[in-house]
Amino acid sequence: MGNYDKVTPLAPEGIEERHAYLLGGGIGALAAAAFLIRDAHMPAKNIHVLESLDRTGGSMDGAGDAEHGYTARGGREIEEHFECFADLFASVPSLTDPSRSVLDEFRELNLIEPIESRCRIVHDQGAVGDFSSLGLSTAQAMQLGRLHLATEEALGATSIEEFFTPDFFRTNFWYFWASMFAFQTWHSVVEMKRYMERFMHLIGGMNQLKGILHTEYNQYDSLILPLVTWLRDQGVQVQLGAVVTDIDFTDDATTATAVHYLMDGAEELIEVGADDLVLFTNGSMTQNTTRGDLDTPAELNRSQDKGCFSVWERIAPKSPRFGHPEVFCGDIDRTKWLSFTVTLKDDDVLFPYLAELTNNVPGMGGLTTITDSAWFMSWVSPKDPHFIDQPENVKVLWAYGLNMDAPGNYVPKTLSECTGREMFTELLFHMGLKDRVEEILAHTVNVIPAMMPYITSQFMPRVAGDRPAVIPEGSRNFAFLGQYAEVPGDCVFTVEYSVRTAMTAVYGLLDLERPVVEVFPSRYDVRVLTQAAKVCLGVDKLPLKDLTLAALTARSELAAYL
Repeated sequence: MGNYDKVTPLAPEGIEERHAYLLGGGIGALAAAAFLIRDAHMPAKNIHVLESLDRTGGSMDGAGDAEHGYTARGGREIEEHFECFADLFASVPSLTDPSRSVLDEFRELNLIEPIESRCRIVHDQGAVGDFSSLGLSTAQAMQLGRLHLATEEALGATSIEEFFTPDFFRTNFWYFWASMFAFQTWHSVVEMKRYMERFMHLIGGMNQLKGILHTEYNQYDSLILPLVTWLRDQGVQVQLGAVVTDIDFTDDATTATAVHYLMDGAEELIEVGADDLVLFTNGSMTQNTTRGDLDTPAELNRSQDKGCFSVWERIAPKSPRFGHPEVFCGDIDRTKWLSFTVTLKDDDVLFPYLAELTNNVPGMGGLTTITDSAWFMSWVSPKDPHFIDQPENVKVLWAYGLNMDAPGNYVPKTLSECTGREMFTELLFHMGLKDRVEEILAHTVNVIPAMMPYITSQFMPRVAGDRPAVIPEGSRNFAFLGQYAEVPGDCVFTVEYSVRTAMTAVYGLLDLERPVVEVFPSRYDVRVLTQAAKVCLGVDKLPLKDLTLAALTARSELAAYL
């Protein structure tokens, strides 16, 4: 979408009388509410958000205090070509200065404090690794090339480990890739292809995380809080503790007719008019999260009550157009991982040590990955403070591991079995602080692990039709939102993906005269393709400038005309 298309659509006929029911209170639903107000001119009081938890924001969370410890399950990576994200937050006023937008302040922060890692990988208990290149052989680079050329239809449900040779998983490229995006070898190679093509313009800076953007605070305080504050100020009805259980449809499943939910244990029913909207977030990466603490592990929740996934399982048989939830939420042991948030008070050991080890300023170094960790651990020193109310003498560190069921290198237990204290001890060992563990723990307020059974479920191998279209074919008033709806060409596990589904649903169901912003097309830019090839092949330059046009077009149809 260019500037020519950035118009204010005319209000749809009868919009003043129509209602929208947003089932789930994550970023997809909140973005949909904003687009309904801004672009569809729906009265805010007619927009109803039903959220089962005690706050909105879904997977973009952050909570706690300095006395009991802070917790954030993880932040989604953001880059400057998240076009729908930028379109949304350009309209949301800042909490500190209402004359400026959230996007204004976000951009300014990243111009002043850009991420550029000076310590991307470590090994051997605090030794900085060589992260100067992707470490790919020519043959391995060609494997990436073949993936780029393959079609999604041909790849089907192929996994990453089925596509690449085993040596590929011992390269810097894989260490960078897996730790940045949380890919496992058994995940979908189609999703890897989408990531590679979607972020091709960033491959040249992947070894230092150049181009990745960060927020002033955690993503709840920096993004969700101003958005939901603005929505409430407009008059959007946000109902917390509302547990959606089912959705009724007409016999042909083209029109939602009712929403069933529980409120304080009592069954409630919303009768939906044919001109009203029902927008359903049909899955959550952080569904059924459990938390532990310094001395308590976070137990894995294997309950058959899967929240929004269970609702999706109930409605899927009502139409073949509603997708296949079992593909994504049917194998917890392949979709789980765990993160933990460390809160320290009056620390004079850890953060000074990390500053010297990494040469990074907190917030500007991004992720540091431990390549010889049996748990495949990474840590982040976020911008300080990481929470709005965080006192000056309190610091926060965030870490996670991808290998859940292997014994640690120092702590002889699996990550899944460990208390927060044990996880932090293993991390300190790999940082090179084995001899100062007890000293650092003495200043540790809490370590809060968060076990997430479905955190990478959106990456599971799948084929066309497993994820439903945002607006199922023939649908009159119903759409899917979030990571488990299909958006061709875009990447799950991103804020952009959820916001794009919201824009697609609102603009499409209401037939607004404004196109959805297109996915940034870097994979079609020959300059980007050339730079990506140079980086993957590990060459300083390709001699394109020295080749004649005839040489470049040899053996092509154009050659006959030159």
